[in-house]
Amino acid sequence: QVQLVESGGGVVQAGGSLRLSCVASTNIRSFKSMGWFRQAPGKQRESVAAITSGGSRNYVDSVKGRFTISRDSAENTVYLQMNSLKPEDTAVYYCNAEDLWYRRSWGQGTQVTVSS
Repeated sequence: QVQLVESGGGVVQAGGSLRLSCVASTNIRSFKSMGWFRQAPGKQRESVAAITSGGSRNYVDSVKGRFTISRDSAENTVYLQMNSLKPEDTAVYYCNAEDLWYRRSWGQGTQVTVSS
């Protein structure tokens, strides 16, 4: 079982920035893709950003141009740089890893709160 540990959440004013980190217990090169999901109260969990083993990145439309996903394979860490934060970005953010057999692992989540 892969362990994923997120950090970096917090409370920030609208327009501010946060950087989330996700450290994996194993070599992230073994994953087909890694990404970030979020879930706001009363809403379904949605994919925010993902990066494949080949380095391709994709984002949900609402964060394009503001969020950037990146990885450091040497540190087994995936990051989510979040700029120009909006109140609607408030959610619990979860790290996700998908292996070659399409099995998913999840972190425990980190709360991001953006005040207006």
